[in-house]
Amino acid sequence: MSAALAPADKGRSAHLLPWLIAGLGLALLYVPTLISLFGGLWASDEQGHGPIVLGVTIWLIYRRWGELMDIEASAPRPWLAWPLLVLGGLAYAIGRSQGIWLFEVGSSIAMVCGIVLLLRGPRQLKAIGFAIFFMFFMIPLPGAVVDALTQPMKMAVSYVAEHILYSAGYPISRTGVILQIGPYQLLVADACAGLHTLFTLEALGLLYLNIVRHASLFRNIALAILIVPISFAANVIRVMVLTLITYHFGDEAGQGFLHGFAGMVLFLSALMLIIATDGMLRLGANRLRKGQTA
Repeated sequence: MSAALAPADKGRSAHLLPWLIAGLGLALLYVPTLISLFGGLWASDEQGHGPIVLGVTIWLIYRRWGELMDIEASAPRPWLAWPLLVLGGLAYAIGRSQGIWLFEVGSSIAMVCGIVLLLRGPRQLKAIGFAIFFMFFMIPLPGAVVDALTQPMKMAVSYVAEHILYSAGYPISRTGVILQIGPYQLLVADACAGLHTLFTLEALGLLYLNIVRHASLFRNIALAILIVPISFAANVIRVMVLTLITYHFGDEAGQGFLHGFAGMVLFLSALMLIIATDGMLRLGANRLRKGQTA
């Protein structure tokens, strides 16, 4: 029996060996990067979604591992793979030496694509296409871009939160991104209503779309577009929750444990809004279909 299994075992080992070599190469390159990220950017509130995106990306690739290992799906494309690998290597070298996270982390996307094309082919790359796309949410954005877009977003979130709470009868006023409610002043920080939060919620919405996998093109496109206002609404809810916690329980409660709880509220409210919007889109699509068949 062992003699009969030996050829199969050798064939399996031969298929896995290139992947092990590629995996070792990626580990040598990016483990130092991950150590730096976990000890720096990913430890902050603004970039705290990075480890989650990394974990989800690995899970998404694992889900498609059978398709990725399909030898007969398509032939390798070394003429496409090597330019990507060279480009990824140059981007990594520049990013690592100059401290440019955009290049250092972003190079991993070119590397993964190049490895898959070199060892398998375009059809296998397409099988993990969403996982590759999801990796973009892991890349730290340039500070200039974040600063330029975060301030108007914070202003808009503060404006909406103030008017909703004022309409509900709370003694609240606003100066820029500073909310004054009762005796307390709250500064709407980047982590509460900035571009990073919107980026994270976009990733959550797109992951929901990938898992649900609607057959209706209308629902997929409409929900993808509506993720942006849903993310904005979730940010408003978070700021309102923090403001109400501070008003009713004091400044220590608002800045202590309940501040982290408000972060959970952000993601739960975003997820519920996505599911509710998806349900309304389903009803609209069903009515449209019935109207066409009537």
